[in-house]
Amino acid sequence: MLTKSQIKLITSLGQKKFRSQHQLFVVEGIKGIEEFLKSTFELHHVFATESVFKIDNRLMTNVSEAELKKISNLKTPNTALALFKMPKTQTIDDTKLIVALDDIRDPGNLGTIIRLCDWFGVKDLVCSSTTVDCYNPKVVQATMGSLTRVALHYVDLEQFLATSKAQKFGAFMDGNAIYSETLPKQGILVLGNEANGISASVESLIDKKISIPRFGNLQATESLNVATATAVLLSEFRRHSIET
Repeated sequence: MLTKSQIKLITSLGQKKFRSQHQLFVVEGIKGIEEFLKSTFELHHVFATESVFKIDNRLMTNVSEAELKKISNLKTPNTALALFKMPKTQTIDDTKLIVALDDIRDPGNLGTIIRLCDWFGVKDLVCSSTTVDCYNPKVVQATMGSLTRVALHYVDLEQFLATSKAQKFGAFMDGNAIYSETLPKQGILVLGNEANGISASVESLIDKKISIPRFGNLQATESLNVATATAVLLSEFRRHSIET
């Protein structure tokens, strides 16, 4: 049975300040929870309508569907919700391909980009301090478990780029066409805000501007969604790494 203090804690984790205060975040759904249980993330507690996880009983609370609805972030709650502890900060390996995000605000976009990094084998995803929190419930849900395999780093992006010796590639509308570029196996791929793109201060640190050319006859589409652009660009980076 849920206690009032548990309900208060879980619902508070919808806000970043309380996630930071408690160093906890929410994962919903059996599949997502199982992904985190198999990972290095440390479980805090599970709340479920049925016992389906092989965990210490002290970390499990059986709840009714009505109780689960009170603490769920979903319109149609799944059968389980879990709290996991945030991991400690890890070292960034800039000798491999890295994706860096400058002020990405949409949780769905970040969640999809995390999944793309997982798909294309990018281990480190570097984010500006203004990028949406990766432990936002909507981001966690959108990653579908990929958050367990991609390390997220929130940094002073300008300082990180200025001190890294890796080659920096920035996605711009007026950059060199990605299909005519010779791309390395390592480097930093920078993508910018959904509405404004890469900021001027970050742009000054970019070594090479790249773009995805438009092929439509009218050339009328203003821009690609940032997650879609990430998919195309990462695909090209990996294609070149296979061919070279």
